Amino acid sequence: MRSSSLVEDILKDITTTLNPMIPRASREAQLLLMAHLSCDELWLMTNKKSEVKDVDKLFQWVNRRAKNEPLEYITNKVSFYSEEFYIASGALIPRPETELFIDEVINNISNPHAKITFVEVGIGSGIISIMLALKFPHAKFIAVDISPAALEIATINIKKFSLEDRIELRLGSLLEPVKEHIDYLISNPPYIANDTDLESNLLYEPQNALFGGTIGDEIIKELLSEVLKRNINFFTCEMGYDQKDKIRNYLKDTKSEDLNFYEDLSGFDRGFTLKL
Repeated sequence: MRSSSLVEDILKDITTTLNPMIPRASREAQLLLMAHLSCDELWLMTNKKSEVKDVDKLFQWVNRRAKNEPLEYITNKVSFYSEEFYIASGALIPRPETELFIDEVINNISNPHAKITFVEVGIGSGIISIMLALKFPHAKFIAVDISPAALEIATINIKKFSLEDRIELRLGSLLEPVKEHIDYLISNPPYIANDTDLESNLLYEPQNALFGGTIGDEIIKELLSEVLKRNINFFTCEMGYDQKDKIRNYLKDTKSEDLNFYEDLSGFDRGFTLKL
């Protein structure tokens, strides 16, 4: 039973509830309360004696977090590339490492005003296409996803950034809904093997956005096949840390002009760009 609804006491109660299940419980207590109050950290630290309203709703969030549900799904907020996006359980939570994906694409296009057509397979929450649309103001985007729930989440984010006229959403599998010419294909596809044991927090995320097949790289290879067949100029794709050799071997007999891999901040292989 909570004896007080003051900010300082609520923070203690949340921390106690989250311990020992959640690392950095005190910090997560702050994040949950800031989201609940729609305030920043400065306000929280300078208003410790303020009263918190609707505490029961707040502790519904806390109890969900205590079961290891991702914080982002509880607050419906996620930060990516210094922007805030809407997120819900119908789409994969953006990882900080995917910011390197954006950098990789930017580095491959010399003209920021190029009038090119991007196609993203597996748009999820929309963060990749949205950030690239902001970076390349004259580019057109077609974004595909097999999940109606993901497309709904992407729609919310696209509207937030007023990009409805530049990012077109299509429901379907891989490139099946796209018949147009593609200049640049981008994708963060599922690439985990089906029999992989996941951490409990990942069980809350959409499984069709995580598992890529029996081996894990099947969807990546399907996309590579489409790139070669359609003669798509550029293809940037995320991959598993142990899939570099498999991808290189898959392409060894093709006439690809250039295949470059990039690493994440920990030095693990994270993705690649194929240039034809």
